[in-house]
Amino acid sequence: MLALFTILLLVLLFSGLPVAFSLGLGGIAGMVLFLGGEGALAQVPIIGYKSLDDFVLVSVPLYILMSQILLTGKVGNDLFELANKWLCHLPGGLGVATVIACAIFAAITGSSVACAVTIGAIAIPEMLSRGYDRRLVLGTVAAGGTLGILIPPSIPMILYGAITDESVGKLFMSGVVPGVLLMFLFICIVVYSSRNLERHEPAPWSERLSALRKSIWGLLLPVIVVGGIYTGAFTPTEAASVGTVYSLFITFFIYRTLTLKDMPGILNDTVQTSCMIFAIMIGASLFGFVLTILDAPQALTNWVAGLDLGKWAVFVAINILLLFLGCILESISIIFITLPILFPLIMRLGFDPIWFNVVMLLNLELALITPPVGMNLFVLQGVSPESKMTDIIRGVVPFGCMMALEILLLCFFPEVATWLPSVLK
Repeated sequence: MLALFTILLLVLLFSGLPVAFSLGLGGIAGMVLFLGGEGALAQVPIIGYKSLDDFVLVSVPLYILMSQILLTGKVGNDLFELANKWLCHLPGGLGVATVIACAIFAAITGSSVACAVTIGAIAIPEMLSRGYDRRLVLGTVAAGGTLGILIPPSIPMILYGAITDESVGKLFMSGVVPGVLLMFLFICIVVYSSRNLERHEPAPWSERLSALRKSIWGLLLPVIVVGGIYTGAFTPTEAASVGTVYSLFITFFIYRTLTLKDMPGILNDTVQTSCMIFAIMIGASLFGFVLTILDAPQALTNWVAGLDLGKWAVFVAINILLLFLGCILESISIIFITLPILFPLIMRLGFDPIWFNVVMLLNLELALITPPVGMNLFVLQGVSPESKMTDIIRGVVPFGCMMALEILLLCFFPEVATWLPSVLK
């Protein structure tokens, strides 16, 4: 029965049906087939309600709203200018500035797509005009944008916490050190690849300080959100509310880049994105309910345990699975489809769930730049329509290798992810 159910899901996914509807229809079909016919459909609204009945999930649309406000308010423009003024004289300075601007904007918005759009629109023409290789430019922006799901606040981390009941605060902290490390590895690629380019004169200190003063309000946002959580000032959900109000304040009254006319578009985009995520979550819950009835997670755990492969062999297989799924599905869908099945398995094998959160997010970062579905690849082509998709894909390859290297590093040194949450608990 489980094999039949799996085949049904694959048929729905490859038919071109949206993931949310594929999961939902698969779950409903499974309930009819395996749980007593049409009478089982009475469970559908109950399961749908329970899947969203979590206070933590209130933060998801709030973080999306905050991201849209900052994106429309062009806060990323000032951040890029700040990084450029302070780093332009270094080897590959503009590329380094792009990576750091991506990291900061990602930490502010928690959105990889928003980061790639905002920073890409500014950085791509600027870097190309200064002689940077097109592939390097495209790869830098596409990969830099992925930092949005690793550096807190991160919507995938919130969803991971909602599914596994892990502390969202600890999950946020687990991404800080790996996120900074990955940013450093990206910078190494940029510096090495652009080592022969002409160096620029350092910007005057007056311009540097002016850029800092202009950007300080945006820089304070992640400090307020993440710092507030760990000082006990507010919960992760309350932090989303505070961050949203703060973003409205700075864009309306400090930067004055937003007007009331912009709000309908911002709210519409927020509703669309939030509905997409929650629709996937409801569909995944229906699908997962059938899997639970069929005892799939326990069966998988017992089957793997019976193979006697060793925990690290299983871990490699999990990473291969996530990489494969990343080629055909986007990150949110991967979380909802795989985590309810994989989480009991990794707990049975003795892996730290906080550590696994970082490993999974790194795989999701790879998914964002992996064809044919890698979201950031298509975003970059939209931002730079004159660029070929082949150039974008070739450009992200070295950055993808660095992500794989960091996953390997986490296997040998799990403290990279677990140290900060343990210190701040």
